[in-house]
Amino acid sequence: MEHIERESMEFDVVIVGAGPAGLSAAIKIRQLAIENNLPDLSVCVVEKGSEVGAHILSGAVLEPRAINELFPNWKEEGAPLNVPVTEDHTFFTLSATTSKQAPHWMVPKTMHNEGNYIVSLGNVVRWLGTKAEELEVSIFPGFAASEILYHEDGSVKGIQTGDMGIGKDGEPTHNFTPGYELHAKYTIFAEGCRGHLGKRLIAKYNLDQDADPQHYGIGIKELWEIDPAKHKPGLVMHGTGWPLNETGSSGGWWLYHAENNQVTLGLIVDLSYQNPHMYPFAEMQRWKTHPLIKQYLEGGKRISYGARAITKGGINALPKLTFPGGCLVGDDAGFLNFAKIKGSHTAMKSGMLCGEAVFEAIQAGVAKGGEVGYARVVEGEDFFIKELTSYTDKFNNSWLKEELHRSRNFGPAMHKFGQWIGGAFNFIDQNIFQVPFTLHDLVPDFSALKTVDAATFKPDYPKPDGKLTFDRLSSVFVSNTVHEENQPAHLKLTDPTIPVNVNLPKWDEPAQRYCPAGVYEIMENDDGSKRFQINAANCVHCKTCDIKDPSQNITWVTPEGGGGPNYPNM
Repeated sequence: MEHIERESMEFDVVIVGAGPAGLSAAIKIRQLAIENNLPDLSVCVVEKGSEVGAHILSGAVLEPRAINELFPNWKEEGAPLNVPVTEDHTFFTLSATTSKQAPHWMVPKTMHNEGNYIVSLGNVVRWLGTKAEELEVSIFPGFAASEILYHEDGSVKGIQTGDMGIGKDGEPTHNFTPGYELHAKYTIFAEGCRGHLGKRLIAKYNLDQDADPQHYGIGIKELWEIDPAKHKPGLVMHGTGWPLNETGSSGGWWLYHAENNQVTLGLIVDLSYQNPHMYPFAEMQRWKTHPLIKQYLEGGKRISYGARAITKGGINALPKLTFPGGCLVGDDAGFLNFAKIKGSHTAMKSGMLCGEAVFEAIQAGVAKGGEVGYARVVEGEDFFIKELTSYTDKFNNSWLKEELHRSRNFGPAMHKFGQWIGGAFNFIDQNIFQVPFTLHDLVPDFSALKTVDAATFKPDYPKPDGKLTFDRLSSVFVSNTVHEENQPAHLKLTDPTIPVNVNLPKWDEPAQRYCPAGVYEIMENDDGSKRFQINAANCVHCKTCDIKDPSQNITWVTPEGGGGPNYPNM
């Protein structure tokens, strides 16, 4: 495609992603700008979802520590934290029919939920979006950040939004609209887990050279409306064990009683799993048949479905947070605290800390004679600090660093020692005394998969009944996933021959199973040969393929802005 002339827009700060981290950064910057009489400081947030909150999916139990700091009067301002936790239970599902509740004192303190709230994180983010707009943050939903722009010196200049109206052949169609260049003094990347631009930045600037490999899980969630007689607002249930233990896999499940007779429930499968026959979506459907879970769902109706990868490497896998011209916040860096099974408050705090550093740098530039919203250069010298190391300093002196450091061994202990010994280690480490050493998990998730000849157990997954258990395509339907059909596939293969020639014989092409949306299929041609089919329109943007493909042959990039799931109340 020939060179395209693009319009550009100038801002002081551009933020990629309108999630908890990105919006908290935007809000903090504008709060400080108003407090310090710099009302013209401009902040722009681009969001690939069709609206703010459309791509947000989480459990979610929210710890209010960060929102208390950002909006001390959030209750009066109408934040949708309406269901305080009233009961907090942890279970071991020992088999397909039995379970055992753990005494509360045995549960690691990090998993206690007193003072927390059961929320729809999507609705919390929508509320944060309205608060940001009240502070005159410019929010552009439906615009995907597709490329990073650089200055000649290699520092980040901003981002380019994706072109609209590119056909499957890669050429412009009759309704082609070029993307915009958004230039900024500082660009904050808040794309969530496995952000496709964050991934490039980590590689370009070697930000992870001193970090352990990042680790991930896939969270598969459903939202149900249940019989009011079974509904217990504020009840939190977590558990581990069956069915994942049958395949030697690790992870856990949740079921939260929210408002309006709704429950959110789901399964998190660690993407370090080894059995290539394991099928996370089917495991989640099978898990719902356990009497402990089934008792709440019978007679109810599934309203929505979604899936999302989560970071779980913790502080051991945290990359360097800054680079010339920009920063990583939230799960683009990996701030989720897996020991708490929570990442919203940590994402928000990282955004707030970054926002403070960005504002202070711009304020310092103004004090040296610059004007907010105008040129970067004054009297031939760049008065803006190119790399905001003050963000890292703020993190190192915050409760966020302290919290993540205390939980640093939780994930590695479970990976190294398994459910029972790892659980005992974490009980001692979190409840009695903190061990004076750090465990490391240095095996990347994609390399953990055994070959088919080495995996002896092959699960037998029952056919879905359409009432309690479902197939993937009907699930994608209730995720409200929509993509423009005539566009290039946003799932890129480095080598198109690998799925059939390498992955199929070695691992029975696991993309057929680890994808929770039925995107990948092995099809048979008329001559009996095999081909790899990508149904990109089904994609719910979970990024699991980018993480788990054993050949690291799949790269997820943004489709046209506005494409993907449209999650209601998730």
